[in-house]
Amino acid sequence: MHFLLGVLNDESVPQPTGADLDTQMAQIDAVNEDMKAKGIWVFGGGLMTSDRAAVVRDQSGVVTTTDGPFAETKEQLGGFWVIEVPDRDAALAWAGRCAVACWGPIEVRPFIGLA
Repeated sequence: MHFLLGVLNDESVPQPTGADLDTQMAQIDAVNEDMKAKGIWVFGGGLMTSDRAAVVRDQSGVVTTTDGPFAETKEQLGGFWVIEVPDRDAALAWAGRCAVACWGPIEVRPFIGLA
C-alpha cells in the first residue's frame, strides 16, 4: 500500500536555524536513507512556506488562481514522504520515526486505489 506521510508545520513557530537545523536535517536524512535501504521510499521532499502557495479552482468553467494556502489554519503542509509498505501499522511506525526527526506531527493517509 502507498501512504502519504505529511509533515505538519506551524508557520507561526520559528523554524530551527544553525546547529538545530543541522541536527534536524541529519535526523531527516537518516530516516530517508533507512527508507531507501528498506525499499519503501517512493518519493519525498520539503515544501516552501504557504505564502508561496497558490490555489487554482474551476468556478463554473472559469479558472481562478488565488495566492496563499487553501485553508486558513495554523498548521500547513511543510513536506512529505510517499512510501510503499504492507499496511497501516507499518506506515504509522515510519510516521513515528518521521515525527521524531522532524520535531513535529506527521499526518498518515493512504492513497486511493494504489496497492
